[in-house]
Amino acid sequence: MMEAFPPAFPDDAIAATPADCLRLLARGAQAGIDGVLVTLVGIEGRSSRSIGTQMAVLADGRSIGSFSGGCVERAVIEEAREVLVQGTPRTVRFGAGSPYIDVRLPCGGGIDLLFTPAPSAEQIDAALATLERRRCATIDLGGWRQTYRPRPRLVALGHGEDLAALARLARRFGLAVEAFAPEGDPHRDPDIAPLTLRTRLPDISGDAWTAFVFAFHDRDWEEFLLPQALALPGYYHGAVGSRATHRARCEALARAGVPAHRIDALRGTIGLIPGARDPATLALSILAEIVQDYNACAGAPDWMASAPALPAYHGA
Repeated sequence: MMEAFPPAFPDDAIAATPADCLRLLARGAQAGIDGVLVTLVGIEGRSSRSIGTQMAVLADGRSIGSFSGGCVERAVIEEAREVLVQGTPRTVRFGAGSPYIDVRLPCGGGIDLLFTPAPSAEQIDAALATLERRRCATIDLGGWRQTYRPRPRLVALGHGEDLAALARLARRFGLAVEAFAPEGDPHRDPDIAPLTLRTRLPDISGDAWTAFVFAFHDRDWEEFLLPQALALPGYYHGAVGSRATHRARCEALARAGVPAHRIDALRGTIGLIPGARDPATLALSILAEIVQDYNACAGAPDWMASAPALPAYHGA
């Protein structure tokens, strides 16, 4: 009978993240169950996953992560349990060129998987603690160094169904979400904090893995709050509105003394789906753009290292 311990990721999550593989191994170790970390280290031809993709497999067969749409996972689990018994790492080819002729990838390619039995619990715990501090973490797997990035964070301010839908969808996708709406907003969920001042941001911070989104349709809330948000580091800053609204917004920011390079970095008419109008579609459109940019540029050196300090905004 399997020993019960908390799942590596929430039951309502869409899919596992790289850090979830580490969490499964850590929780297995706490319960006295050894595990194997499996890492994609080579690709020949095509693959549905990228280099560095991982699975974690426990001795009792529980696993998290995947390398395909279900073509090789069962074989990977069996291989991992055998590696755990023998206690030595190995690299195994699956797909094209593999000795396992009955395991083929639909894309016709081949993948090389590194099986690391009983990876260092100290390294895993340290990596998870580092990720909690929103810093990149690295684990040495005997010649292969695996790096993990902090999960994307969304700081969203706005009102109405647009903000509520974006916050719900982003949480479901797995982002760390901090959402704020004015007190009295009828669409403010319990998970959306009250926004009480038009002149000062809540106690929030940014980093190279944070996206800021303004979802106000009343620009009065942007006057002081948006310049302050632009002074915080993040890989994405955006605000909803038409092209005309965005032109007026940028003119107001310039009059307020916001540096031109920060105004240029502010996205207007945000989202990947043109003309999205209903709250659910708009939320999906914005979230898709945030995730696209996270994968493309999050973690790059941010503009704060060389940007001039912005003036203080205290309001009346």
